[in-house]
Amino acid sequence: MKTILLFSLLWLFITTSINAQEIINKDAEIAKMVSEISAENIEANVRKLVTFGTRHTLSDTKSNDTGVGAARRWVKSQFDLYAKESGGRFTSEIDEYTIEADGRRIPEEALSANVVGVLKGTNPDDDRVFLITGHLDSRATDVMDKEIDAPGANDDGSGVAVVMELARIMSKRAFPSTIIFMAVTGEEQGLYGAGYMADKLLADSTNLVAVINNDMVGNSTSSGTNLLDNTQVRVFSEGVPAFETEEMERMRRYTSAENDSKSRQLARYIKEVGERYVDQLEVKLVYRNDRFLRGGDHTPFAKKGFTAVRMCEMNENYYHQHQTVRKEDGIQYGDLPEFMDFEYARKNAGVNLATLANLAWAPASPENVGVDVSGLSNSTRLVWDDPQIGEKPKGYYVLMRETYQPLWEKKFYVEGNEAVLPYSKDNYFFAVQAVDAEGHESLAVFPVPKR
Repeated sequence: MKTILLFSLLWLFITTSINAQEIINKDAEIAKMVSEISAENIEANVRKLVTFGTRHTLSDTKSNDTGVGAARRWVKSQFDLYAKESGGRFTSEIDEYTIEADGRRIPEEALSANVVGVLKGTNPDDDRVFLITGHLDSRATDVMDKEIDAPGANDDGSGVAVVMELARIMSKRAFPSTIIFMAVTGEEQGLYGAGYMADKLLADSTNLVAVINNDMVGNSTSSGTNLLDNTQVRVFSEGVPAFETEEMERMRRYTSAENDSKSRQLARYIKEVGERYVDQLEVKLVYRNDRFLRGGDHTPFAKKGFTAVRMCEMNENYYHQHQTVRKEDGIQYGDLPEFMDFEYARKNAGVNLATLANLAWAPASPENVGVDVSGLSNSTRLVWDDPQIGEKPKGYYVLMRETYQPLWEKKFYVEGNEAVLPYSKDNYFFAVQAVDAEGHESLAVFPVPKR
């Protein structure tokens, strides 16, 4: 009897373990690109950026050795090297703009610039654009001191180095849609470079689908609490959109969609795809636009109505952030490369690359996604149209989660333009995303009521 009981328990354990197993399908080419990311390259780029002394937005622009101008030209020169292996698809420029005096951190009108690399999409019928950015400028304790050394290794040399490493690898491949790789200036003085670019893309009616801002992604040790952890990274995303019309607000309230903004869908996408391709790294979703009472270069894009999020290290070290280089009470202050974790930066770069590649190869999102509310039912009927740009999807995923859950829990694959599920819309949230034959998924679209 004991033998039978033990066998039964063993069989229950085995079958439960089998049923709990999750099959994860990876695109071999995306996995290969992620494997090509080099911690050594990221470190070399960060250390080169530090050699410019300061990259303060208002620092020297004429010198070939020091200041933000020299740093910009060096990043551009690296982009030009990547362009040689791109088959003509990758180009770059130093895009100048004027910052008006603001009476705060810009005492007088100043000329500034972003370094912009563009990997042009190969499908003329696909006008989607994806953008990854980090800020090139740095600062010391006094944000107005444009002369003192401000190495800016992690803040935000790490973000710029990640952007550069992705440009190096991805420019060798072809994507149907366009990817922009950008190093902005003006962040520490008031998000000016990002604001200029957001205005420019809006004025050009650019179909900018997603923005990923990398700001401080290379430190894994906290100050004060002395935490040491390179297995988690944060993604910040807005709930209630910074740009919201009265109609958008009405629909958000009507459908209880305060946790389903487009930026929140992008954050969930980054977590799912990033963890699919990068081992030993958990993507932690922080449900706010940025850290408490603080901001970053994704914010100007969000304010213009674009889908934008911020990636940032889990544990910040305030001894090495916004600090003049000095030693005080036995503590070394200053944003120096020796306090960075370049293996951690490599993993964070992998999350960015996997997300961008998966999005750029995926079909466009379905259009006119709706939930049928023509009658009361304990089932839910969802309908949608095929995307009007790019390749037609092979099929669609209908996503579902309980209302209290932060992440999508189930995916139902369907072909066609509707799905009826035996789950009540009173108890679950739903969304729809397009998918191609290779498994690349679009961003999810939250449905609106349809009669």
